Amino acid sequence: MKAGTLAGPKAWLGALALLGAAMPAMAQPPLRLDTQMFVERVTTDLNGRPRRILASANRLTPGDQLIVLLYWRNEGSAPLRAAAVTRALPRGVELDLSDPAMQLSVDGGVHWGRLDQLWLPTPLGGTRRAVAADITHVRWTLPPAPAGHAGRLSYRATIR
Repeated sequence: MKAGTLAGPKAWLGALALLGAAMPAMAQPPLRLDTQMFVERVTTDLNGRPRRILASANRLTPGDQLIVLLYWRNEGSAPLRAAAVTRALPRGVELDLSDPAMQLSVDGGVHWGRLDQLWLPTPLGGTRRAVAADITHVRWTLPPAPAGHAGRLSYRATIR
């Protein structure tokens, strides 16, 4: 998703639908992708102890912890090699950057790396180090996968 902001819960849900629109980097049609999204909520049980539960991601508010599960499967007859799963990240969603396999882009998917490796131009002709709010896309390279092989990726994000 390019520049612009999201306003209201319906806009959030529409933007999060984009999170469900994964695309393999090599445009390999036999790669099937399914997405599940949850909000992690903390409640108190009868004994006063905090309990973490996963709830439907149909109503989001700032501060919510979003958990996204990406299930992939090689439905082709040939092994997958050099395939990747790429996700656009809507504005207003801040990634948990703890996954070392996650590659990030701050320029719409042109350049990839870890956040500390990415720079953006400034209006006066200089450059500045990218920050989490600049992230536009996230990508994972999949391991080689024989026909029928499946796997799961997951990530967390916070609704700002």
